[in-house]
Parts: sequence; C-alpha cells; structure tokens
Amino acid sequence: MIEVAEVFRRFAADYLDAHGAAMPPSHRRAIQDILACRTAALGGQVWRCDKCDAEVFSFHSCANRSCPKCHTTQTKEWLEHRRAEMLPVPYFHVTVTVPAELREVLRAHQRDGYAVLMQASATAIIELARDPRYVGGTVGVLAVLHTWTQQLALHPHVHCLVSGGGISEDASTWHPARRNFLVPIKALDKLVRGKFRDLLRRKCPDLIIPEAVWRKRWILHVTAWGDGEQAVLEYLARYVFRIALTNSRIVGLDDETVTIRYAERKTGRQRTCRLSGDEFMRRFLQHVLPRGFHKVRYFGLWHPRRRHMAERVRQMLQLQVPLKLDRPLDFVVPPLVAADAESTPPIEPLICPHCQGRLIFIRTLSPRQAMAP
Repeated sequence: MIEVAEVFRRFAADYLDAHGAAMPPSHRRAIQDILACRTAALGGQVWRCDKCDAEVFSFHSCANRSCPKCHTTQTKEWLEHRRAEMLPVPYFHVTVTVPAELREVLRAHQRDGYAVLMQASATAIIELARDPRYVGGTVGVLAVLHTWTQQLALHPHVHCLVSGGGISEDASTWHPARRNFLVPIKALDKLVRGKFRDLLRRKCPDLIIPEAVWRKRWILHVTAWGDGEQAVLEYLARYVFRIALTNSRIVGLDDETVTIRYAERKTGRQRTCRLSGDEFMRRFLQHVLPRGFHKVRYFGLWHPRRRHMAERVRQMLQLQVPLKLDRPLDFVVPPLVAADAESTPPIEPLICPHCQGRLIFIRTLSPRQAMAP
C-alpha cells in the first residue's frame, strides 16, 4: 500500500523549496509529523516472540490529526466519553455547505472564518428549533468541520448531530421533535447566511465581500437518523476523525505524479485522479487546520456550561423509556470504519507476525537511540 508519508518523502522537499517561505507553521508541522510517524525518529518499543525469538519493533505514532495512520485509539476514547452524554432520543444529521464564492475567503481566514461557519450553523439550528412551531426547546448540537471533497478540492462544510427534541426554557419539560422533521430548510438557510455574515463582519471588519454573495442560497441537508444513540454516535465518529485522504485511496505514485481513487458523487462509481506532486501537496495541506483550532464543537444543550442540565435531561428521559428499545426495522446501522479506511495495526503488537506466538516487551527505544529493524 502506498502511504501519504511515501508521497511526502518524494515531493515534500521540492514543495518546501518552492513555497516554504509562505507556508503556515501548521503545514510544516504536518509534513514533519507524517514523515516521522511509526518510524525510528519517534522512538518506540522492542518486543520478542516467546516461540521463535523474533524481535518486533513498534514505533510511536505522531498523533497529528492530519495523519492517516493515527486516531484509532483516539476514536475509541472519544466514543467512550461521548457515550455518557448521549440522550435516548432520535437524532438528525444537518449538513451546511458554503457557496463557491466564499471558499477562498474562508481559506484565507481559516481560524476566524471556520469558527464563524461552525457557530453560525449551530446557533441557527438552535434558534429555529426553539420556535414552538418546530421543536419548542433547546436542542443539543455537536458540530464537526470538514473542508474537502474526495478529490481534495476545497469544500468547507459542517456536519451537525442534533438531538431530536429540546428542553424547555425552565428546564422542566422535554419537547420531542417530529419523527422526520426538525426545522424548515429554507428558513434555516436564510438564518445561517444572516448569522454567518454578521459574525464574519464582526470578526473581520476589513473584509470586503460583494452583497450578491449573501443573496445566494447555501446547500443544506437535514436527515433523520432514527433511534439508537449508540449507532448514531459511532457513525458520527467517522466524521469527527475523518481526514482528507487515507492511504488506501492512493493507487499510483511515480517520480512526477500521484494517482488517487475517489467515488463519483452523482453515481457512486470509483474513479481515479492523477495529480502532479506539487498539486497533491497543495491540495492535501490546504486541509491542515491551524494549531489549536477545535474542529469539533458543542452547542445548545451540549455546551460545556450546560452539561449539568444535559445530565438531568438524560436521567429524566431514561425514566420515561423502556429498559430495552427495539431498533426500527428501517434503521440501518452504518459501519464504524469507513469503507475506504485501511486497517491500522495497534501500536503495541501482541501476536508475532512470523509464527503467531506471544510477544513479550523487551525495552524502550528513545527517539535518539531508535534503530530500524
């Protein structure tokens, strides 16, 4: 399998020579981390098989959120923490995508622009859901930022997990949403646009955007996910820790180009796209977020300042439902791992790859002392 790190080893040096002066620190860090991930540069451990005495070297991961070889353990830990916060109610998936005219604006103002996009999307959903005609209470919103298409083009959008109901203002009554309806899409589109414009003007007062842009409709989708909070949470984990490109989608590499596999949006058919090394580096790195930027944020009932209220609501709802809920027949549980994601071995191997014997820990390798097998 061709890895992103292998592509970087071939093209990163030339890319740094050509664009390094204008490159953000987060891009340089991503290149360094991905090149070092699971190599002797980061140190690791030595294990020995109790049967064949073979030594197995297990090197540390870089933990960079843009690295395609990390986050398996992080995903599991995130699921464990969120599991205790989920409410026993149906959920909705809301996707908000900005028009093409605003993509480069967001790209040039990543920290403020992306934060404004997430805040505008979530607060618009919460405000509209409070209307008694729709939900009539404060919903919980978990927002996740994505910036790419399958061909690594810039395509900023936000995935929102929304609780299928909200708590009343006095926190005494739970108002469930209708089974297949949360809020009207046209009203949500108008409200998101207005909030995004006002927040962006406040954050970037010198930014000039033609008024015609604000009259263009955004692309919004609201989908009912059905009951089963655990299934919904596991599906959302795919969005939370998904990166722009997995190793398994790189199908070709030569001295000048990289070929990647992608799914055609309209037909779902598998296609390939060949990019020059420089263009691949540019496309990949444009999705590396600024250091410290939170791509997952919580709003409404799930806001950190309202966690105590969310816990009371969860306990109240659990008292109102049977001990065992039957999953609707029409609800399909999606797999936790994306179809195009490769299987990543654990950092601490327990089974010998040569004879299937048991591996025993021998010693630790520091970054300076680590040696390749």
